[in-house]
Amino acid sequence: MTATAKASVEMWFDPICPWAWITSRWLMEVESVRDVEVTWSVMSLSVLNEGRDLPESYRDLMDSSWAPVRVIVAAAHQHGPAVVKPLYDAMGTRIHPGGEEDYRKVIAESLDEVGLPADLLRFADSTEVDVELRTSHQRAMDLVGDDVGTPVISVGGIAFFGPVVSPAPAGEDAGRLWDGALLVGSTPGFFEIKRTRTVGPIF
Repeated sequence: MTATAKASVEMWFDPICPWAWITSRWLMEVESVRDVEVTWSVMSLSVLNEGRDLPESYRDLMDSSWAPVRVIVAAAHQHGPAVVKPLYDAMGTRIHPGGEEDYRKVIAESLDEVGLPADLLRFADSTEVDVELRTSHQRAMDLVGDDVGTPVISVGGIAFFGPVVSPAPAGEDAGRLWDGALLVGSTPGFFEIKRTRTVGPIF
């Protein structure tokens, strides 16, 4: 008797996005209650918003948000894809529940925490890995279209933006949300469920 193969799931995230952070915590719960295995990939809100007319404060955020995702791409390029998730965890913990807005401090501390070379910080202001970053980002956009953001999830030939949820459900509640997301995502012609958010990100 052979074990049932786990479903391969891919999630695209930008480390600065609070909603992607909550979705990633939910997916970690899903891994514990459903037969799934998640691969973690990057997308970029900075790339997504290039050329768009944005409020000045959001434009400043987009300008600064290149740094964390570039460093993750560079770290994966130099040290393998296995570093993506722990580096994301370290950065996201500081940015989201930690409330740290100095991304260079976040990057430096996160590299140290996961045992990666400090000189990876140099990629924060470099375009050296932008082709790889844009390629990963575009893979997500090709699956769901350009009118969504992060996170994007792909599984079994279907893909969708979200879910946007706050806080992340745990245990079997996480599993039920996963079951529902798969159900609606796999329905031909289904595009959207939405309601006005009444709470902010709850980490």
